Amino acid sequence: MQFKQLFRRRTEPRRQRVLAVASGGGHWVQLQRLMAAMDGHDITFVTTLESYREEVPDSARFYCVRDASRWNKFGLLRMAIQLSVIVLREQPDIVISTGAAAGYFCLRLTKLLGGRTIWVDSLANADCMSLSGQRIGRHADLWLTQWPHLARPEGPFYQGAVL
Repeated sequence: MQFKQLFRRRTEPRRQRVLAVASGGGHWVQLQRLMAAMDGHDITFVTTLESYREEVPDSARFYCVRDASRWNKFGLLRMAIQLSVIVLREQPDIVISTGAAAGYFCLRLTKLLGGRTIWVDSLANADCMSLSGQRIGRHADLWLTQWPHLARPEGPFYQGAVL
């Protein structure tokens, strides 16, 4: 599925609900660079740093969740519970993430509920896919890499330098 096809405008009056999810730092910066593709849709942002709220348009909703990594299993559980509440509350049509753990959980939850999902692996991963990217690939409707040499026929796909 092409990136633009996932964001095509519907003929119905309801705009698509997009959940844009990224951890802090470079993941957040890369997600912000994709926002033009979601123009005209109902966007909700999820990240791990409260300070990013000021970067979000007033028309968008914003959630901050606990940050955790694979070395903090209890933290991951707490994050997953927070994200479950957000996904159930927002009921997104599409989830897009540039990583890492928060994006992974949101994509998995949304996929279970029948939503469409996009994973754009981090630009920083020039030599190999991120761990989250490796694990989410088979669950994402569209799995993209920023590097042509990392693309594979089964995914991730390279569709140009989107960031």
